[in-house]
Amino acid sequence: MATVLVLLFFFSLSTSILPSYGFDPLDPQGNITIRWDLMSSSGTNDLKVTIFNQQLYRHIEPPGWKLKWHWLGKEVIWDMRGAEATEQGNCSEFKTGNLPHSCERAPVIVDLLPGAPYNMQTKNCCKGGVLSSLKQDPSLSVATFQLSVSGGGAADSAGFEMPVNFSLGVPGYSCSNGTEVKATKFPLDGRRWTQALKTWNVTCMYSPSLASPTPKCCVSLSAFYDSNIVPCPKCSCSCQGQPGSKCVKFGETPSLLKQKEDPNEVSKPVVRCTQHMCPIRVHWHVKQNYKQYWRVKMTVTNFNIMKNYSDWNLVVLHPNLKSLTQVFSFNYSPLGQYGYFNDTGMFWGLKFYNQMLVQEGVNGNVQSEILLAKDTGNFTFKQGWAFPRRITFNGDECVMPQPDDYPKLPNDANSARSSHFLTILAFMLVVIML
Repeated sequence: MATVLVLLFFFSLSTSILPSYGFDPLDPQGNITIRWDLMSSSGTNDLKVTIFNQQLYRHIEPPGWKLKWHWLGKEVIWDMRGAEATEQGNCSEFKTGNLPHSCERAPVIVDLLPGAPYNMQTKNCCKGGVLSSLKQDPSLSVATFQLSVSGGGAADSAGFEMPVNFSLGVPGYSCSNGTEVKATKFPLDGRRWTQALKTWNVTCMYSPSLASPTPKCCVSLSAFYDSNIVPCPKCSCSCQGQPGSKCVKFGETPSLLKQKEDPNEVSKPVVRCTQHMCPIRVHWHVKQNYKQYWRVKMTVTNFNIMKNYSDWNLVVLHPNLKSLTQVFSFNYSPLGQYGYFNDTGMFWGLKFYNQMLVQEGVNGNVQSEILLAKDTGNFTFKQGWAFPRRITFNGDECVMPQPDDYPKLPNDANSARSSHFLTILAFMLVVIML
């Protein structure tokens, strides 16, 4: 028995640290891949850079990606299409003619904004750095730009050196150096293909611990059969009064709202004062019980008074999702990453209706109801079965209440005492055997 307890301890410890290495069991293949294609090399090296968001539900929202790297030599960027460097840098050594687009040793590249001049555009550009997830809109999950570079190694395919120290400029992502892969082929007319001289891949992985040292959302619960509402656990994301923890009381307008926010920078959450202190709260309410179906209402509330969440999404893990019958006011798609285990689904807003979760105080919530068929042999309202096992908001894990606090059926009092007695008895047996 002691061996079993030790194994269980190490298993729970290993699963708790998996996310810090960028592995997500709900999206095991998810990453952002940056592909560099060397298209030609004659005096300058002409490159095509494509950013693929290959994550099922995690997306890049405004202010968007800011791709950064470090040149190994004295490369300069002469021309760009589909994106631009934020700084030109010191180009004083070029005395005559047109100056390069950027002479920075570590340039920062940003996407062009919608409506950019046509002659500056490329395919899949000009979205302000926003990348959709694969489930929400795969057509908007790719960004492309082109650049002409010279001044590094020899002016041929063997002489071009990939830069190093890549950064996506989005909290939580860490990127590898470029790895040479099979050269990309590009279709021309359906029968003829062209080919890049060389191709490299850079892989960026997301880690919640890198994105934020504290959670960003929490879950509250309620049910028609219990008058009590189970709130988010106290101090889910922070605690009032802690050093560095600031919040705004209800009805109060903070002076910082009068300050001008930089649209190109990620603003820090400024939340309303609550017990949980989270920017986002997800409420799961078991609303009705029918003969063959049951109904749930989900409400997402934004307590962040400094931010609107565009193209938000929820990922919910519940065993009855495989029998989901109807969804109102939200889009839905099952994730289904493990064969027949269809217990995880993704919800997101309808375009032009509720795809934007606006700031607290401006009707800052979105809500939907879902209708589920009762799984024969599995469905029950007992022991918290009707509540989700896991919820994420925009890819970040939400803090769940403790199972002992879940709403209980009216006739659960005796069974709860019995369960408590059995737990104590089991503990005593383990102590005796040790």
